[in-house]
Amino acid sequence: MKTRGALYSILLFVLCWVALVLLHWPLLRLPYFWDEAGYYIPAARDILLTGSLIPTSTVSNAHPPLLLAYLALAWKVFGYTPLVTRCAMLLVSAFCLLGVFRLARRVANTEVAIGSVAALALYPVYFAQSSLAHMDLGAAAFILWGLESYIAQRRAPAIAFFAAACLTKETAVLAPLALLVWELLLLLPRLNAIVNRQSALGNVVPITRSSDVQISRSPDIPFVRSLALLLSAIPLALWFAFHYTRTGHVFGNPEFFRYNLGDTLHPVRVLAALALRLWHLFGYMNMALLIAATLLAMTLPPLSAQIKNQKSEIKNGVRPRISIPTQLVFYVLILAHILAFSVLGGAVLARYLLPIYPLVIILGVSTMRRRLPWWPAYLAIVCLAFLIALLTEPPYRFAPEDNLAYSDYIRLHQSADRFVARHFPNSTVLTAWPASDELTRPWLGYVEKPVRILRIENFSVEQVLSAADVRGQYQVALLFSTKEEPRLLFDFRWWERLQARYFGYHRDLRPMDAAQLLGGRVVFEQRRGAQWVGVISLETIENASLK
Repeated sequence: MKTRGALYSILLFVLCWVALVLLHWPLLRLPYFWDEAGYYIPAARDILLTGSLIPTSTVSNAHPPLLLAYLALAWKVFGYTPLVTRCAMLLVSAFCLLGVFRLARRVANTEVAIGSVAALALYPVYFAQSSLAHMDLGAAAFILWGLESYIAQRRAPAIAFFAAACLTKETAVLAPLALLVWELLLLLPRLNAIVNRQSALGNVVPITRSSDVQISRSPDIPFVRSLALLLSAIPLALWFAFHYTRTGHVFGNPEFFRYNLGDTLHPVRVLAALALRLWHLFGYMNMALLIAATLLAMTLPPLSAQIKNQKSEIKNGVRPRISIPTQLVFYVLILAHILAFSVLGGAVLARYLLPIYPLVIILGVSTMRRRLPWWPAYLAIVCLAFLIALLTEPPYRFAPEDNLAYSDYIRLHQSADRFVARHFPNSTVLTAWPASDELTRPWLGYVEKPVRILRIENFSVEQVLSAADVRGQYQVALLFSTKEEPRLLFDFRWWERLQARYFGYHRDLRPMDAAQLLGGRVVFEQRRGAQWVGVISLETIENASLK
């Protein structure tokens, strides 16, 4: 029986990977994007070339090395190309989807599992991150597998999966810590009684699953067994100790630590980040439609169904819900991530919430199936809304990495970088990160030979004016949109000022305006949606050698 289950899981894994490869096929050869080019690919490439777990071609951020070593191994076997990188990451995505399927089937049923996997695979943030070489997807995969083992009361595998998650990304330690705190809170007799009383309410025919999380504190979850969850943090602690012995810093370079924690503790900034986190989780990229369908379902009574109990007796009852103890575990993890990532992280990125998007989707799909007569139709509408958000620009500010806008960004930069390399190969180029890395590191996939650069922070008025004062140090300027600026339904100036104060928001000068300040002329400009690139020449027409 176990062999049959293993073969079934392998088949599902292969099917998920093949489907992901086919869906991502036009994207698989794109060069590296933003944080990929800035840290993860250089760090993994250092492991490939030198075997060093501490990056040498970029400043170490103390991120654990498991996913980076996995990419280095893939390159060692199949070659260093974006295609290998993307396919390797899609394997991680397929592993994550299989974990979601197993988790949803354990806490609900196969129908909910299939619906949850379909919705998650099409959700724009997940789809875009599936082929990008970021750590968040790998951490989410191990967390979800660990959670499935935890709910199945297999504590040793759960600890092992959580430990792997921590070695993939340090913030994954939130999951076992949140579960530990929850179990310790259940030591309180009153809270334990409330939870057990609520778990006994609901279904006309009570269903007891072997997968239900045990609530009684004694003897089901003894104190020492709860503390065993801390074992999953030991590999991460050893990594930090190793990092300290090699670099003198525990949590990465001081600038990285300051940006991601030291500068994030202002109360106003925390509240603003909390609002963004709630928006990212419950409204962003048409997630609001799933939440609306779930709330609609909650107004309706459960649908009737014939249910087989543990004695194989069939009785009339209602469609079962996810058990209250299991739901509470989901809510604890969701709350922990929302609160933690309202404080941690200088950039408030939606991908940080990848471990809990599946939990929201599983809860929503289960609720719809339990209460809506035509729930597959509602789910199909939600999936269609996710697909629309994936392919189009929403009427609010968003990160290009959260839908297919990232592919527009890459293609724009490919065109601009190649134009500069072809027409100005011996010039010094004024630009900002990440184009500065794209032009100086041919192995990122944008240019064949390095180009000299002079780097500025961004293309705000202040930065461009400061560059105008040293115009003799460069001959060309490569500008691009560093922020997604779609047409907004609402444009609140107070929110823009808040973002500028705490989240580094700024408005980029367009190429024509920048050319006037720099005393040059625009010789190349392209646009895709709200994104753009432009090249400004400060040389004479004869010296520019344009063709």
